[in-house]
Amino acid sequence: MKKIAILNGPNLDRLGKREPEIYGRATLADLEAALRAEFGGQAQLEFFQSNHEGALIDRIAALADAKIDGLVLNGGALTHTSVALRDALLGSHLPAVEVHISNLYRREEFRHTSLTAPACLAVISGLGLEGYHAAIRFLLKR
Repeated sequence: MKKIAILNGPNLDRLGKREPEIYGRATLADLEAALRAEFGGQAQLEFFQSNHEGALIDRIAALADAKIDGLVLNGGALTHTSVALRDALLGSHLPAVEVHISNLYRREEFRHTSLTAPACLAVISGLGLEGYHAAIRFLLKR
């Protein structure tokens, strides 16, 4: 059974409360339950969320050392600002998929650039929470 980690960055703990017109009304716990329901028999899923860049970087290093099979990352705003997060992804050599709930290209200009995308196999943007499901399906087929 493949091991896949799902990492969520800043403010994603506020899903369901923060800007529901953009991110929807489902919570992070709702997302985790839906992913476990769909993939529980196919993959061992591990979830981690932090509002702190260093905690995400530490978690990526630990996952690389544990030799997991794939990583789904929604880095939140760090996607657009963090060279350190990009370096952690590149250094981990983990197959990663970057996910964004909203369509970044329908939002502010500064969100159109992802520093972390080049360290990932794929980027999914604008599918809502379904993007996480698509990312896991993709990683399971690798």
